[in-house]
Amino acid sequence: MGNKSKKENTGEVSKYPLDHALLERTIGYTFNNKELLETALTHSSKSNELRNKGIASECNERLEFLGDSVLSIVVSQYIYTKYSSEQEGTLTKIRSSVVCEKALAKYAEKIHLGDYLYLGHGEEKNGGRTLPSITSDAFEALIAAIFLDCGQSTEKLRGFILPFVIDEIDNINKKSSFVDHKTALQQIIQQVEGEKLQYILVGESGPDHNKTFEVEARLNSNLIGRGKGSTKREAEQNAAKEALVLFGGN
Repeated sequence: MGNKSKKENTGEVSKYPLDHALLERTIGYTFNNKELLETALTHSSKSNELRNKGIASECNERLEFLGDSVLSIVVSQYIYTKYSSEQEGTLTKIRSSVVCEKALAKYAEKIHLGDYLYLGHGEEKNGGRTLPSITSDAFEALIAAIFLDCGQSTEKLRGFILPFVIDEIDNINKKSSFVDHKTALQQIIQQVEGEKLQYILVGESGPDHNKTFEVEARLNSNLIGRGKGSTKREAEQNAAKEALVLFGGN
């Protein structure tokens, strides 16, 4: 995949892919320092192979370290502003969900980052281009490379990172919720001694592999919320969410 021709007057082997411009167009950023992008794409297995041949090569591990921190700052700023009424625990849960290995690997897949990686022969044979542990690290390294190349400003990074993060938050919210509505409702109910909150399964439908459950939240046997979900837990959360509206929740 790489260009194996030698650089003029240096004797160094160029490892840069011939179609690097395609990746730059995909991410919407053109590097001033192409070496930064090259390093971000170089896995340690490839770096070690080149060093064994006497060729200087830096892997993306240091960039990954920096990218992890930069990503956390950008995401933290966004969710702190976006979810202004949520407490620290919920903000932490949101951030963890969108910067975990699984999420980062998904972002990498969207831009086909694995296609551009420099891997050693062993990792290539082991399917390293699609391994979440490798592609997620490379995505963090790419973030750091952009950060350094653009003068350590997060402005351009936000335009690159946030579309992935916002989509991931939307996808998670469609399946469940970052907010524990049941706990929030319980905290309100327990302010009055003797109140009894129950979640009652009142119906289920659909085939075994795709069931829909319906649950009612009842306070002292009085209906205060109803919810549906693909699991009983999801239905209970939705029932609690509806009940919170009665108590002035959002």
